[in-house]
Amino acid sequence: MRVLFAALASAGHTYPLIPLATALRDAGHEVHFAAGEHVHAPLLRAGLRPFRPGDAFYELYAEDLEPELARLRPALVVHGWGVPEAAAAARSAGVPALWHGFGRMFPGGIGLPVPTGGTHVDICPPSLQDQDFLATAERIALRPVPYSDPGRIERASRPLVYLTLGTAFGTPELLTTAIRGLSGLGAQVVVATGRVSPDELGAVPGNVTVRAWVNQAALWPHVDAVVHHGGSGTTLGALAFGVPQLVLPQGADQFANAEALCATGAALRLLPDDVSAEAVAEGARKLLAGPGSGGHRDAARAIAAEIARMPSPEEVARALPGWAERG
Repeated sequence: MRVLFAALASAGHTYPLIPLATALRDAGHEVHFAAGEHVHAPLLRAGLRPFRPGDAFYELYAEDLEPELARLRPALVVHGWGVPEAAAAARSAGVPALWHGFGRMFPGGIGLPVPTGGTHVDICPPSLQDQDFLATAERIALRPVPYSDPGRIERASRPLVYLTLGTAFGTPELLTTAIRGLSGLGAQVVVATGRVSPDELGAVPGNVTVRAWVNQAALWPHVDAVVHHGGSGTTLGALAFGVPQLVLPQGADQFANAEALCATGAALRLLPDDVSAEAVAEGARKLLAGPGSGGHRDAARAIAAEIARMPSPEEVARALPGWAERG
């Protein structure tokens, strides 16, 4: 079976699709991936035949994909929530198509149209998912698998706190504030600066390691608490390993994610006006505390167990040829 994947050209939108794409490839199917060149390097390393359709840079439009659908003649299109015009192009070409989520169904008004209709590959555990979406959407559950390039990270001898504000929302001021609070906890602090150059943060204490990019998938098994912006990838990656979270939402779907996380008990939240070094330190201290201190770790581990029960990418890949034939 030939399958065409399509996504916005960013890690947050492309990486969630890679586990299913590689599972299909490993099952013997021919997989191609339409996206802007910004994400071609990791897709090439994963063996997923990336190409840039039309004039696409970040977004994809129906006119970008229509000639590629005629050229490749795929049996199935799998496209991210962020590229709704891929659904229109597939429908016009008479090709079965699946929406592929990147986390919790997001609210309107964040700059992306809310996907409607069709069948959704849903990587969000039901306890965190939007309840209206659960009740009304046709869904194929898929276990979220954190993806990043191969690598290995050694376990620190003391508690490890991971700080990231993603690739689009970090500022030197916010990162510096969080570092100032976290550095006094007696923990090892690993910081991924994203769009902020590490040089912009100046000198940091000896227990703080600053990198522009961190292999998140390799880091998760060693993390005791994470402080982050509430992006879907970090949210689900932490939950898959039972890591409690302190969320500092900045925009997009992050406020809704933070609210849903706090409702499960797996996280604490600081809204922008409440962020200070002292507040970040206090929140992280609560997450690192032992049993009986709020249950955030227990709640996160309960969701990790829920995620582990979701169908694996390999299981879903085995079922998709039959779904495509029916579609």
